[in-house]
Amino acid sequence: MSREEVFERLNKVFRDIFDDKSIMVNEETTSNDIEDWDSLEHINLIVAIEQEFGMKFNMHEVTTMKNVGEMVDIIISRIG
Repeated sequence: MSREEVFERLNKVFRDIFDDKSIMVNEETTSNDIEDWDSLEHINLIVAIEQEFGMKFNMHEVTTMKNVGEMVDIIISRIG
């Protein structure tokens, strides 16, 4: 799966979770860039992403991801 395909699928998840069809995530997107991205929504987002890609993040990954680009790196390393 290409990086672009991962971003396409992530954009869909982010739009669904935050109910905002204008969201376009990129390598540098962080919780500071999306108005409603708080700790509760972060949990919902992680669960939705895990379901979308059929994988699980470990606690270390969840707590150390600094931006969406790092999330994409982890997803690609898991699903190939």
